[in-house]
Amino acid sequence: MNYNIALLRGDGIGPEIVDSAVRVLEKVGEKFGHTFRFTPYLIGGCAIDACGEPLPKETVEGCLAADSVLLGAVGGPKWDTLPGNMRPEKALLGIRAAMGLFTNLRPAKLYPALASECPLRADIVANGFDLMIVRELTGGIYFGERGMREGKYGEEAYDTECYSRMEIERIGRVAFETARKRGKKLCSIDKANVLDTSRLWRKIMHELTEEYPDVTLSDMLVDNAAMQLVRNPAQFDVIVTSNMFGDILSDEASQITGSIGMLPSASLGETTRGLYEPIHGSAPDIAGKHLANPIATILSAAMMLLHSFGLAAEHDAIVNAVDAVLNAGLRTADLAHGAPALSTEEMTDAILERI
Repeated sequence: MNYNIALLRGDGIGPEIVDSAVRVLEKVGEKFGHTFRFTPYLIGGCAIDACGEPLPKETVEGCLAADSVLLGAVGGPKWDTLPGNMRPEKALLGIRAAMGLFTNLRPAKLYPALASECPLRADIVANGFDLMIVRELTGGIYFGERGMREGKYGEEAYDTECYSRMEIERIGRVAFETARKRGKKLCSIDKANVLDTSRLWRKIMHELTEEYPDVTLSDMLVDNAAMQLVRNPAQFDVIVTSNMFGDILSDEASQITGSIGMLPSASLGETTRGLYEPIHGSAPDIAGKHLANPIATILSAAMMLLHSFGLAAEHDAIVNAVDAVLNAGLRTADLAHGAPALSTEEMTDAILERI
């Protein structure tokens, strides 16, 4: 099979980690008889420098024409003083909206080889955990009406949260389908004791249970969920929640896995074309120093093989190679704690050897 992939290397360590994922995909192509064609486009700070805007039209058109998209990271101190509509991060919201990506899948898994990296007590994570956060991506407060105005106490700002039945139903079905393929247990997280949007969210999630009688649904308030993630993360299988809550909780979940450099993500819509990226940032302080952990981006490429191209064996080959590298005790600097560490390229080489 032939696949066309748009590459958005972005800023900071983005080019390094995306190049590592490209090498892994090329190796998979050799092993399994596929051809991957890669076309680079600008996004984020590098696009601002080159084109004067964070998301050029050419980038949007290229992503829409591709079979799928692989993204590194965007942003950095160089662009922090720009107005909100010109910040590199604005490009992320823009490309997700342009591609119609309303679902974000963020797995959080504690690898046995990294159990000592988990900040939680050993007895809490003795049996590990493996959960999936399904985050609504194009609605809610991040996309609601916002602005500045004069209020009773002077200058004030406002942001509005709004969710429609359609938006909740479609993310709900993705979550139920995801749970059906895993442990058939779904936890819907909201703030229904305060927010009307959450009350509608909860009502619709419960209505969907009629379509998925084999999946057990539970509800949890977001403040309790933040506590439960560090109290007993193994209780969760699949979590579904709104845009802002998912943004916060998935970052919390990433930290209890030992390193944010390990976690991939997939953003999906109605078509098979998706946007795949590590959940960490651009880490400008280590850019160009060959210190970045490429595993999150490599695993994001593996998710692309599974979710966009339906290549399960190829996905498993990458995941198993990462497992083997970790079990062999190989670490990048974020996990080495002063011990000898592999460079970005050396870690990539080690994974390639095991595919």
